Amino acid sequence: MTKEDVLEAVKERDVKFIRTQFTDTLGIIKSWAIPVEQLEEAFESGVMFDGSSIQGFTKIEESDMKLVLDPSTFRILPWRPTTGAVARILGDVYLPDGQPFEGDPRYVLKSAIEEAKKMGYSMNVGPEMEFFLFRLDANGNPTTELTDHGGYFDFSPLDRAQDVRRDIDYALEHMGFQIEASHHEVAPSQHEIDFRFGDVLSTADNVITFKYVVKSIAYHKGYYATFMPKPLFGVNGSGMHTNQSLFKEGKNAFYDPEGTDQLSQEAMYYIGGLLKHIKEFAAVTNPVVNSYKRIVPGYEAPVYLTWSAKNRSSLIRIPATRGNGTRVELRCPDPACNPYLAFALMLRAGLDGIKNKIDPGESTNMNIFHLTEKERENKGIRSLPADLKEAVDEMKVSEFVKEVLGEHVFSNYLCAKEMEWDEYKAIVHPWELEKYLDML
Repeated sequence: MTKEDVLEAVKERDVKFIRTQFTDTLGIIKSWAIPVEQLEEAFESGVMFDGSSIQGFTKIEESDMKLVLDPSTFRILPWRPTTGAVARILGDVYLPDGQPFEGDPRYVLKSAIEEAKKMGYSMNVGPEMEFFLFRLDANGNPTTELTDHGGYFDFSPLDRAQDVRRDIDYALEHMGFQIEASHHEVAPSQHEIDFRFGDVLSTADNVITFKYVVKSIAYHKGYYATFMPKPLFGVNGSGMHTNQSLFKEGKNAFYDPEGTDQLSQEAMYYIGGLLKHIKEFAAVTNPVVNSYKRIVPGYEAPVYLTWSAKNRSSLIRIPATRGNGTRVELRCPDPACNPYLAFALMLRAGLDGIKNKIDPGESTNMNIFHLTEKERENKGIRSLPADLKEAVDEMKVSEFVKEVLGEHVFSNYLCAKEMEWDEYKAIVHPWELEKYLDML
């Protein structure tokens, strides 16, 4: 949509307020409403705000920033009244002098897109979004009380929250999403909704929108939706498997009918780039302390740095579809990540693999979880970081990640993650009390 399309739509749909939105460095949505009467001026001049109050943005003496609205992201919020409706628009963060703000996660992704464009590529992405639906307590606060005891692909009565998920599906479709699959996942109270792939910037915007919609609809229905990677012990956590492909001159650059597994050499090098750099940017794709409670053997989440055309225990899997659907699936990311930063790093890692012809090695087709530590060592199979501290340490020394994110985002992100780890270390956790209190 153009600016003119949006201004016409707000009149036709009786929109009264516009929620302007962007994300901070960690991917948390920031939002405030403006009356529709200010929309035209907002398109012309941007919307000013205090950047010093946003995680990872600016110091108080450099606080003035403005949000430049992107009319293509205009969406009516379907759960709000149709009379006096509310819409939302995402935007790009700029400095007062008109320069893009290098700390804006959307700017980081746009820079990666430009790098791909120079090489003749465009990127498509299709994330698989998993989340849990829990009950609220009497005061409206979230709990971990289960809504069902269903499992993979179960339906009513085992999937008791399927009506909530259906309402989420309808809301997403109303906002322009093309839903490809919606179902109960493996763990109790866990769900997955997959939407059609698209260009990487639109898809990152869609991930932000998806999380906003899921949480809003769930809360309106008396539930709490969480994208926490591992809210429950002993069951599967929530991932964000990310399917990605490059197109060149309108054709899928990963497909070669004559190649091994019908994969092009570019696809192989792209995989090589992901495998080379994934440990360096795991702190972005798996960004919180809790992320590493999911990445453990036995719960379908990948632990080891391998690739395979079939094996779901590998970090990278190649789904069976070929032709324009040929794609690489990175299985470690979780939905707590900032999609702008995560997609930028995936894209640039793959491009680095293509530029430098990084060989991914042989595919691994056995169940890696059945190998002993010695067998994995003999095969040269490396592991993802075991915790956030290890991931942060890997990122600290990565010139690659610093180049992709830029100095501003790189340093502020690391600062936030080190503070998170220090806080986690200092707190006495319930497990410690259960384990040691009456023993020692």
